[in-house]
This record gives sequence, C-alpha cells and structure tokens, in this order.
Amino acid sequence: MTTTTEHTFTYADLPRLMGLMTGDEKHGPAATSTLDALWVLYDRVLRVTPDRADDPGRDRFLLSKGHGPMAYYAVLAAKGFLPVDWLEGFGSYDSPLGHHPDRVLVPGAEIGSGSLGHGLPLAVGTTLGLRARGLTDPRVWVLVGDAELDEGSNHEAIAYAGPAGLERLHTLVIDNASASYARPGGIAARFEAAGWSALTVDGRDHEALYEAFTAPHAGRPHAVIARVEPKSA
Repeated sequence: MTTTTEHTFTYADLPRLMGLMTGDEKHGPAATSTLDALWVLYDRVLRVTPDRADDPGRDRFLLSKGHGPMAYYAVLAAKGFLPVDWLEGFGSYDSPLGHHPDRVLVPGAEIGSGSLGHGLPLAVGTTLGLRARGLTDPRVWVLVGDAELDEGSNHEAIAYAGPAGLERLHTLVIDNASASYARPGGIAARFEAAGWSALTVDGRDHEALYEAFTAPHAGRPHAVIARVEPKSA
C-alpha cells in the first residue's frame, strides 16, 4: 500500500507534523533523537519513494530503534508514504500507527519493531538475500540506538558483516549516551575492529550527516554514529 501527497513538505514542517501525534506514550526524546538523521536519509540519500515502495531495486531502510516512532511517521508522511491525517490517530486502537511500527500496516515500513537488537541481524540477512538474488545495487540501511548495542545479537551481526564484505550494508547508530556499558575507544571502534568503515558525526548537523552517509567504503560495510544530546532522566 502506498500513497502520495500534493503538498511539498520540508524539514521545517516536521515539528508541526510531530505535534499532530498526541498521547501518554509519545516518548518524545526517543523520537526527536532520530529526527535529523531520518530526514537527511529520506530527503537526500535513500533511493525509495512511495511509487517505488515495492520495487526490488529500491534501497531498504529498517528501523530497529522503533521505540517512540513519531519522527519516523512524520518523515514518512512528509515524503508521501502515508496520509498526514493518519498522524492524529497515533497510538489509538484503530490506528495503523502504533507505538512500534508494524510493517503490514505502515506504508514504507520494511520491518516491524519491538525487540531490541533484532534490526541489525535482519539487515545482515536482507543484504545477503539481495546478494543471493543478484540484486547488487540496492543499499540496506538500519537505524539502531546506542543502548541496543548492549544486545549480543548486534555484536554477532557486526562480527559477521565485516569479514563477509557486506558493502551494501549501512548502520546508523543514534548515540544519546543511553547505553549501559562503555566500549573501549567508543562505538566507532567496535565497528572498525570488525572490519567496518565507521564515522562519528554531530547528529544534528545535516551536512555532516550527508557526508558521512555518502562516504566511500569499498568492500566494507559502513557505520555512522550520530551523536545527539544525552537522554534526559
């Protein structure tokens, strides 16, 4: 299911779109931490549009950090994947926009979310599946939170993807200092130790995000660590 919009939205419209979503389970900080990175991806990087949502050659974006998906829904609405009037029903009983995205209900969503640590392994599998089908052009992006990296399933995926040379795999880590365990050398060092290309940038700087997202990384998967303000208590 896809939809389109006649209105052209910009980044400046996103706060208003997010403001249409109300309720007690908004998880605003979790949502806003991803807003800038999501916008740059969908506006300037990802090769996917509402009319290409089922195209085998499209880029895939997997939202693993699905807790507080308001920014994701706002960006999807701004880009025409879903109607803006859906936003006002966010989280209600009969709304397709739940507190975690459901891939069978949300146009443009590649996976359902909910279990921490599942997105990166799914992205590895998606990349391998595309390779097996001879689809070497689509890129796979997965957005994870820094706290998700506490889950061992992610480290298994990181350890596999580097030696496997999954060049079409990209991981975006939103680092708001919410992880429980420190990593020697920082998050980027963990990826680099496994053979990844990795860059750390200001998660609010759109030009820095774009340059990091599009940096060359021949023969290696790529990780971008986007630092944002620490999560408030």
